[in-house]
Amino acid sequence: MASVPIPVTVLTGFLGAGKTTLLNRLLRGAAGKRYAVIVNEYGELGIDGALVIGAEEEVYELNNGCVCCKLRGDLLRVASNLVRRAGRFDGIVIETSGLADPAPVVQTFYFDDLLRQHTRLDSVICVADARHLPAQLRSQPEAGVQLAQADLVLLNKADLASAEMLFEAERAAHALNPTTELRRSAQGEIGLEHLLDRGAFDISRLRMASPGGGFGLGLGAAPAGPRSHVYRAADAGRHSQGLSSVSISFSRPLERSRFMPWLQRLVTERGADLLRAKGIVAFEGQDRRFVFQAVHMTVDSGLDRAWAEGEARESRLVFIGRHLDADELRSELAFCQVDQDVQVVQVDVVDQLATLETTA
Repeated sequence: MASVPIPVTVLTGFLGAGKTTLLNRLLRGAAGKRYAVIVNEYGELGIDGALVIGAEEEVYELNNGCVCCKLRGDLLRVASNLVRRAGRFDGIVIETSGLADPAPVVQTFYFDDLLRQHTRLDSVICVADARHLPAQLRSQPEAGVQLAQADLVLLNKADLASAEMLFEAERAAHALNPTTELRRSAQGEIGLEHLLDRGAFDISRLRMASPGGGFGLGLGAAPAGPRSHVYRAADAGRHSQGLSSVSISFSRPLERSRFMPWLQRLVTERGADLLRAKGIVAFEGQDRRFVFQAVHMTVDSGLDRAWAEGEARESRLVFIGRHLDADELRSELAFCQVDQDVQVVQVDVVDQLATLETTA
């Protein structure tokens, strides 16, 4: 009988946000389960590994480099050895350095045949300092890249932040990543049910809010016509260091023969700048939802459940990355509609600033 894939959780977040504190919280609460922990830090002398508690865990340190570039081969080697070992781990937790881009970590588990067979990427969790997040997004490109790729953003140190700080942090986070889940914590204290078995990279569990339920956040919403709405997150342009989030919704079905080649071209030609993309698509003549999500040039897609009775058969797509041209994306996707002259129902454009100097 085939073994059940080992879930992999990636903890990311900018320097000082509290990733190690959250990791220890996770390990303390995982009674009777066995985890392998991979910790990445820049210095030659490891420190973070010594701060990880618990006797049931095995801690592997990747030092003197960044797991998203110099140490990517080391990550592959360590993870491959873990899945080959006798005796099963209940999970693998990877804590990246405070300056790392989590995307190459995600791609490592997609591209390697052995890891793809024996592991499953469960979640990317970004730990953010609730007091300093807006300022970090303005001044630190790495903070925006980390947050943009997370399916859960944990606003840590909430007990030290004022109500106004928390509001600004939540607004900035949702402006950059409208599909993420936001939760507050103090000293990493949060229920394990929110951290484990999230299935964020399982396309059959892909969740996206409807326009009326917060899709695109809706801050500062202004009607633009009887069947068209434009949502803009207030002040978002000052928070994202050149990253942008574009959310588009269509009420008419898309033509599969047009959409699929377009999606392939998108990830092939513009994947280097595409941090995350997600979508639920209604195809003409198809009774089941088509779902997809992408990280750079890695895309996972397939038919999902049938459309529920009474459910609006609309397509909802979100793109987060650099150099995103909202008008171009809208035009290209409009061409994929069955009736090309139908107006786009929703366009959410957040921040069209200058490009980042960092590379994926």
